[in-house]
Amino acid sequence: MKECNVYVTRMLPKPAMELLKENCQVEINPEDRVLSKKELLEKVKGRDAVLCLLTDTVSEKVLEAAGPACKIFANYAVGYNNIDIKSATKGGIIVTNTPGVLTNTTADLAWSLLFAVARRIVESDKYTREEEFKGWAPMLFLGRDITGKTLGVIGTGRVGANFAKKSKGFEMKLLYNDLRRNEKFEEETAATYVDKETLLRESDFISIHVPLLPTTKHMIGKKEFKLMKKTAVLINTSRGPVIEEKALVKALKEGEIWGAGLDVYENEPALESGLAELDNVVIVPHIGSATVETRTSMALMAAKNIIAVLKGETPLQCVNPEVLKKIG
Repeated sequence: MKECNVYVTRMLPKPAMELLKENCQVEINPEDRVLSKKELLEKVKGRDAVLCLLTDTVSEKVLEAAGPACKIFANYAVGYNNIDIKSATKGGIIVTNTPGVLTNTTADLAWSLLFAVARRIVESDKYTREEEFKGWAPMLFLGRDITGKTLGVIGTGRVGANFAKKSKGFEMKLLYNDLRRNEKFEEETAATYVDKETLLRESDFISIHVPLLPTTKHMIGKKEFKLMKKTAVLINTSRGPVIEEKALVKALKEGEIWGAGLDVYENEPALESGLAELDNVVIVPHIGSATVETRTSMALMAAKNIIAVLKGETPLQCVNPEVLKKIG
């Protein structure tokens, strides 16, 4: 076990790195940046395991470069659209992720964005810091009420359900849309299942919590913005491409919706032209899971998955379980 060779594509919280070093030979990318395609291809060669990030594009070529000795790519994220799962499965490589540990944290950020947009926190902060504040005024930075309003949740997986449950404290009417009705979720939240169009038309606040799939790409675009209330606030902490960013910029500029709060972007890290200049959008740099506790838990989960696989055990999480049968 100790002779096993692990590559980590970026420095992660210390407890996880120490755990790996106790069990394996470990090399870590010393620079706080994403590796280039060429660097990644070179660095994964001959490894028994790779701990990668959502920002690493693990293509078929990268998996092939890792070679026959490689048993696992442990992704430091819940999502795994950065990895060619089909090629990994074909090559007998286990792919794991880090679900569960970031549910509360990401839902909390969605609420943070919702409040920041509704109450114009970022604009107000900037205004005050620049010493523009001369005293209380009746029309200064008027926002939108949250308590008692209608909240629309698109996607009721772990994060979406957690986010929705937290609306109880604000006495909100809850609407939701998903691939199918979720009766357990309805019992827990008193939410009402509606089609997407109804949710968009009736909600004061809309929060997106869906995975990135061919069916969810651009699920919110020009047509959908026209359905929304002019007072609506849109929040996205899921994946950037589920919103057509060009259409969002237009909707915000032309007042089709009140505002938006974004943690993710269509062509991340690049922003759609004009987005950063708008006052009615709050933009943060993909920090949904960014707390000390959660990022440490994610790193430990990824490290434990690697150690389990290298010991010949079943990992805690596996997104391509058919490989386990194949190598079983």
